[in-house]
Amino acid sequence: MHPVLFHIGPLVIPSYGATAAIGVLLALMLALHIARELRIDPNKIWNLCILMLFTALAGSRLLLVIANWTVLRHHPLWMLGLAMVHHPLLAAIGSLIALAVAAFYTVWYHLPFSSTADALAAPAALGLAFEQFGALLAGSGYGTGAHAHWAITYTDPLAERWSGAPLYIPVHPVQAYAALCFLAIAIGLVLWLPHRRQNGDLAGIFLMTTGAVLFLTEFWRDPIGRGALFHGVLKGPQVAGIAFVIGGAWLLLEHAPQRIAVAEVSVAPNVPPRSVPSDIERPSHG
Repeated sequence: MHPVLFHIGPLVIPSYGATAAIGVLLALMLALHIARELRIDPNKIWNLCILMLFTALAGSRLLLVIANWTVLRHHPLWMLGLAMVHHPLLAAIGSLIALAVAAFYTVWYHLPFSSTADALAAPAALGLAFEQFGALLAGSGYGTGAHAHWAITYTDPLAERWSGAPLYIPVHPVQAYAALCFLAIAIGLVLWLPHRRQNGDLAGIFLMTTGAVLFLTEFWRDPIGRGALFHGVLKGPQVAGIAFVIGGAWLLLEHAPQRIAVAEVSVAPNVPPRSVPSDIERPSHG
């Protein structure tokens, strides 16, 4: 595939980073739109998203520096190449750091937890779709060998150097499988937004469907670096997928405080009631 999108003189623009950046921008725009629909302060959602992105990137890169400090101390210029390193463990740790920071931010600014999670669900799925498409171009998280007519073959040495992708061997385009699933999840969540029964429904659906995608697509991903568990029965991302499904199922259970309240907004005949989230931030008076 194409690990390098294009060159600007000596400057290399990697496909993975550029595609992920486009996904982040689109996800931010979608998050602001959904926040307005849910009557959450868009400025706080914007700040929350930026904070999550920064801490996820900074945390995962710092961990990479610590883990390779002995080598980097003798070759400090190699730090410039850390941005090209992609590993599922780094992504998982970065995500955990971002979630911890998001929880703290939500509590500190008194944001409604369930509605905030709903606002971030579809944007997260959209961002993952673009991230997986970038991984397809770069060779990161490559698939197992395949003889199907839709198999892909990496030939660029940078795909092997940056992501460890095998060269000249047909493999499953598993990143494309995941990208299409995440895109479908994002679209489905946006369409389901007006039909929520309770706050947290979108987040629950996101966790369950994302967990299913993580679990199933691992069957077509090369096992190297995926963290074999239980004597190789499951991979690390599959265990995370199971946890996602359980967490999503819990969010989808009936929680009385999170039900969408129905408020009569008009006394005129034949005017249907309007659904209003029960935990929205109400404007202060005076």
